Amino acid sequence: MILFISDLHLSPRSPGATCLFLDFLAGRARQAEQLYILGDLFEAWIGDDDIDDPYHAPIVAALRAASNAGLAISVMHGNRDFLLGEGFAARAGVRLIAEPYILSTAEWQFVLAHGDALCLDDTDYMAFRAQVRDPAWQAALLAKPLSERRAIAAHMREVSETSQRAKENPYTDLQPAATEDFLRTHGYATFIHGHTHQPATHDHIVDGIHVERWVLADWHEDRGECLAWDGEALHREILRPVAQ
Repeated sequence: MILFISDLHLSPRSPGATCLFLDFLAGRARQAEQLYILGDLFEAWIGDDDIDDPYHAPIVAALRAASNAGLAISVMHGNRDFLLGEGFAARAGVRLIAEPYILSTAEWQFVLAHGDALCLDDTDYMAFRAQVRDPAWQAALLAKPLSERRAIAAHMREVSETSQRAKENPYTDLQPAATEDFLRTHGYATFIHGHTHQPATHDHIVDGIHVERWVLADWHEDRGECLAWDGEALHREILRPVAQ
């Protein structure tokens, strides 16, 4: 069993989603062999030197506990937690994977991504993405004191939320032509991604070949979702808070 999740956007402002994720790691996730987190595990990550923050510490410890129990956890950067580094990976017992990532099983082949790199029609966002993924920009940010980085992250979140409120649809979808090229380049593998907060299963016909694209759901205070591969098919599972 392989599980896929993305867009949890965990932060102190989302205690319900945080508890849901901790319950998931202690329960459902441990019934699988592998877990892939395809970006935006955290709403913001300002550097691995903030790992002992009182909010972050229990999440990192829960990831480590699940890893120690035998769950292989892979984490991909999203557009919110692009500063996750090897320090985090070592403490959490996970591995960081680059996108696109090819996942081959005995039965099938998948290509995994966060998804934002294909949202080419949102030119403002693509400019932002190029900036924050630049190693020199990241190094300059990480050189700043934690307090300053927290202020920068809060400002970036405020700007993002203001921009989203001004749009009829705050999440731009993947550009169709670029998506077809992506599927072609990666051998028509089944594509799994998040980012758009528009969970759906899309059927693409590329060069006469049927290719599925599964979009992962974002998590909320009272509802999460994982995509499960059981060796034969993909299916969605709804996650709810554990009854007290």
